[in-house]
Amino acid sequence: MFSHVMIGVNDIEKSKKFYDAILGELGHAPGTIDEKGRCFYFTPTGIFALTKPINGEPACHGNGTTIGFAAATPELANAWEAAGVNNGGTACEDAPGIRQGPGFQLYLAYLRDPDGNKLCALHRV
Repeated sequence: MFSHVMIGVNDIEKSKKFYDAILGELGHAPGTIDEKGRCFYFTPTGIFALTKPINGEPACHGNGTTIGFAAATPELANAWEAAGVNNGGTACEDAPGIRQGPGFQLYLAYLRDPDGNKLCALHRV
Protein backbone atom coordinates (compact mmCIF):
# COMPACT_ATOMS: atom_id res chain seq x y z
CA MET A 1 0.00 0.00 0.00
CA PHE A 2 2.74 2.50 0.89
CA SER A 3 5.70 3.33 -1.30
CA HIS A 4 7.56 5.48 1.22
CA VAL A 5 7.42 7.53 4.39
CA MET A 6 9.41 10.77 4.67
CA ILE A 7 9.65 12.78 7.86
CA GLY A 8 11.04 16.20 8.59
CA VAL A 9 14.03 16.48 10.92
CA ASN A 10 16.09 19.42 12.13
CA ASP A 11 19.54 17.77 12.18
CA ILE A 12 20.12 15.13 9.49
CA GLU A 13 23.33 13.73 11.04
CA LYS A 14 21.82 13.45 14.54
CA SER A 15 18.69 11.82 13.14
CA LYS A 16 20.72 9.50 10.88
CA LYS A 17 22.68 8.28 13.92
CA PHE A 18 19.40 7.57 15.74
CA TYR A 19 17.71 5.83 12.79
CA ASP A 20 20.85 3.89 11.81
CA ALA A 21 20.85 2.48 15.35
CA ILE A 22 17.16 1.55 15.64
CA LEU A 23 16.75 0.31 12.07
CA GLY A 24 20.05 -1.56 12.32
CA GLU A 25 18.56 -3.53 15.21
CA LEU A 26 15.81 -4.64 12.81
CA GLY A 27 18.34 -5.73 10.18
CA HIS A 28 18.35 -2.69 7.90
CA ALA A 29 21.45 -1.10 6.38
CA PRO A 30 22.53 2.42 7.40
CA GLY A 31 20.86 5.29 5.59
CA THR A 32 22.27 6.87 2.44
CA ILE A 33 22.61 10.65 2.15
CA ASP A 34 21.76 12.04 -1.30
CA GLU A 35 23.04 15.19 -3.05
CA LYS A 36 20.23 17.25 -1.47
CA GLY A 37 21.23 16.20 2.06
CA ARG A 38 18.29 13.84 2.57
CA CYS A 39 18.77 10.42 4.15
CA PHE A 40 17.14 7.30 2.66
CA TYR A 41 16.66 3.77 4.00
CA PHE A 42 15.83 1.42 1.13
CA THR A 43 14.11 -1.96 1.56
CA PRO A 44 12.64 -4.37 -0.98
CA THR A 45 9.13 -3.16 -0.10
CA GLY A 46 9.51 0.55 0.57
CA ILE A 47 11.59 3.55 1.56
CA PHE A 48 11.91 5.49 4.80
CA ALA A 49 13.45 8.95 4.45
CA LEU A 50 14.60 11.95 6.50
CA THR A 51 14.67 15.52 5.22
CA LYS A 52 14.90 19.07 6.46
CA PRO A 53 11.57 20.74 5.60
CA ILE A 54 11.75 22.33 2.15
CA ASN A 55 9.88 25.42 3.36
CA GLY A 56 12.77 26.31 5.69
CA GLU A 57 10.61 26.10 8.81
CA PRO A 58 11.67 23.89 11.75
CA ALA A 59 10.59 20.26 11.61
CA CYS A 60 7.98 19.21 14.14
CA HIS A 61 6.19 15.98 14.97
CA GLY A 62 2.62 15.20 13.98
CA ASN A 63 0.27 15.11 16.96
CA GLY A 64 -1.49 11.74 16.81
CA THR A 65 0.97 10.36 14.24
CA THR A 66 2.87 7.10 14.79
CA ILE A 67 5.28 5.43 12.37
CA GLY A 68 5.48 1.67 12.87
CA PHE A 69 8.40 -0.61 12.05
CA ALA A 70 8.03 -4.40 11.84
CA ALA A 71 10.07 -6.44 14.32
CA ALA A 72 10.57 -10.18 13.73
CA THR A 73 10.68 -10.97 17.48
CA PRO A 74 9.92 -9.31 20.82
CA GLU A 75 13.64 -9.37 21.55
CA LEU A 76 14.32 -7.28 18.44
CA ALA A 77 11.63 -4.81 19.51
CA ASN A 78 13.37 -4.50 22.90
CA ALA A 79 16.78 -4.04 21.24
CA TRP A 80 15.22 -1.42 18.92
CA GLU A 81 13.93 0.56 21.90
CA ALA A 82 17.25 0.32 23.76
CA ALA A 83 19.17 1.46 20.66
CA GLY A 84 16.82 4.42 20.34
CA VAL A 85 17.20 5.52 23.95
CA ASN A 86 21.00 5.15 23.68
CA ASN A 87 21.10 7.28 20.51
CA GLY A 88 19.09 10.38 21.38
CA GLY A 89 15.52 9.07 21.53
CA THR A 90 13.19 8.82 24.50
CA ALA A 91 10.94 5.98 25.59
CA CYS A 92 7.24 6.80 25.57
CA GLU A 93 3.87 5.13 26.12
CA ASP A 94 3.83 1.97 28.24
CA ALA A 95 6.93 -0.22 28.62
CA PRO A 96 7.48 -2.69 25.78
CA GLY A 97 5.11 -5.63 26.01
CA ILE A 98 2.07 -7.43 24.72
CA ARG A 99 -1.10 -5.49 23.95
CA GLN A 100 -4.29 -7.47 23.59
CA GLY A 101 -6.79 -6.67 20.87
CA PRO A 102 -9.97 -8.41 19.76
CA GLY A 103 -8.62 -11.75 18.55
CA PHE A 104 -4.95 -10.74 18.33
CA GLN A 105 -1.88 -9.94 20.37
CA LEU A 106 0.82 -7.46 19.45
CA TYR A 107 4.18 -6.92 21.10
CA LEU A 108 4.84 -3.16 20.97
CA ALA A 109 7.70 -0.85 21.93
CA TYR A 110 7.45 2.94 21.55
CA LEU A 111 9.99 5.76 21.16
CA ARG A 112 10.17 9.42 20.27
CA ASP A 113 13.00 10.34 17.93
CA PRO A 114 15.22 13.42 18.54
CA ASP A 115 12.58 15.64 16.85
CA GLY A 116 9.63 14.20 18.80
CA ASN A 117 8.25 11.89 16.09
CA LYS A 118 6.45 8.94 17.67
CA LEU A 119 7.71 5.54 16.54
CA CYS A 120 6.67 1.96 17.27
CA ALA A 121 8.32 -1.43 16.80
CA LEU A 122 5.58 -4.03 16.30
CA HIS A 123 5.79 -7.82 16.47
CA ARG A 124 2.66 -9.81 15.68
CA VAL A 125 2.42 -12.55 18.32
